[in-house]
Amino acid sequence: MTKVYGRGPSAVHALRGVDLDLYPGEFVVMLGPSGSGKSTLLNILGGLDVPTSGSVHYRDHNLTDNSDTALTRYRREHVGFVFQFYNLIPSLTARENVELVTDIARDPMPALDALDLVRLRPRADHFPSQLSGGEQQRVAIARAIAKRPEVLLCDEPTGALDAETGIAVLEAIARINEELATTACIITHNAVIAQMADRVIRLSNGQIAGVERNTHRVAASELAW
Repeated sequence: MTKVYGRGPSAVHALRGVDLDLYPGEFVVMLGPSGSGKSTLLNILGGLDVPTSGSVHYRDHNLTDNSDTALTRYRREHVGFVFQFYNLIPSLTARENVELVTDIARDPMPALDALDLVRLRPRADHFPSQLSGGEQQRVAIARAIAKRPEVLLCDEPTGALDAETGIAVLEAIARINEELATTACIITHNAVIAQMADRVIRLSNGQIAGVERNTHRVAASELAW
């Protein structure tokens, strides 16, 4: 698929013929510098954007043919998003931020169970201002996985964190991948994180520059930042 923003001489070719498959239950890291097309690709995989040409399929559904309403349903029922900035509502507790998703999900897990998965049940009744950056990001992860998504898409989830808190966040994502068999896809420019993945997809200038398979996944706690 391709993705072009704008027209004529000022057009930006964000993706230039990307072709890939993601598999159930795998942990994928998409690695590349700023401007390589990582975020554009993630947004298309998550149904937040559509390609200029080509097609995107989720199981037996062609997302490219979907209406806005159908894409909204796809995002709500199948995809969890985690972004670099936490997007928590300041006036709500950690539990209440997670419950925002459970109120609209088809088969949600209890908010406290989701917080348990990221080891934050004791902080359930704290407001974002009472949580560290790493804790806020883990609440964002709990919110994303509370609806039991088949796919978890993470855009630079440790980009605003120091090494120690970043490792805690990565441990939470890895735990969800393993315990819920959720397909986890992290995009990052941090090559160290690639050691955690089943597969590493390298992007450059809007194209796939290489695909590597790890024979041995490294735990987040073993990463040398």
